[in-house]
Parts: sequence; C-alpha cells; structure tokens
Amino acid sequence: MKAVIVCVSVSHGNTRRVADTMARVLGAKVVTPEQADPAELADADLVGFGSGIFYGRLHPHLTDFVKALPAMKGRAFVFATSGLPERRRAPFTRPLAQLLEGKGFEVAENFTCRAFDTWTPFKLVGGINKHRPNADDLSAARAFAGRLGG
Repeated sequence: MKAVIVCVSVSHGNTRRVADTMARVLGAKVVTPEQADPAELADADLVGFGSGIFYGRLHPHLTDFVKALPAMKGRAFVFATSGLPERRRAPFTRPLAQLLEGKGFEVAENFTCRAFDTWTPFKLVGGINKHRPNADDLSAARAFAGRLGG
C-alpha cells in the first residue's frame, strides 16, 4: 500500500510526532503542504491530512492546500492535535473531512489527541498538556493507523 501523510506542525512538533508514528505503521511518507505533489497524492492508496488546532480549526495552510487540490479519488483520513478537548457536536476534523469528500476522497476515519499547548492564556501558566502526546496517545495513533492499513 502506498500512503502519504500531509502534515502541518508549527508550534511544538506535536502533530509531526503523531504523523511520524502513523507513518511508521503505514510505511508512509510525511510531507508538508509545500512539499506535497498532487500527482503523488492521486497515486496513493491512502492519504492522511493533519495539523494542530488553531482557534478551533485545522491550520489554514492545510485547509488552503486541500481547497487547491483538483478532484481526485482515493481513501483519506484526517487527524489533529489540540490543547483543548474536541466538542462532540463540532469535531475539529469535520470541516476538512467534508472538504476532502467534496474533492472525491472517501474519508475513512478521523483521529484526534490532546497535545502541549502554549496559546496565549495558557502561556501564563507554562502551557497545558505538557507531556502530550504521551505514550498512550502515540499507542492510540499506532492502533488507528493499523486499522487503516489493514
């Protein structure tokens, strides 16, 4: 199976750690939106898209990249890391999953986990979730990737 993961990880490397963990299970290449080749994505059996959460949304570089993609077929998944918990009625990953479905992807599943966050109000106390993603989070990421690759 050929897999590619498009990842934006800008603050503390949290999302990249999760992407690298999934990539090892899937045998995937991890790239930034700037490095991603749409032709390579179209040729992949599975494409992952992930970033940290900024103001309740995935990073704009990632969403802008997906908006610019041509229509294509294939399986995809979305993942995110965040300081705050995801709201059940408004999952962080839903808007990008819907955008990908509009491009022709079949979105298999989504994955989120908590991560170290030093957004302005949290910076005053040294951040929140200081040791996350932790071993349990990365184990969950491996299990998630295993379900996708199987």
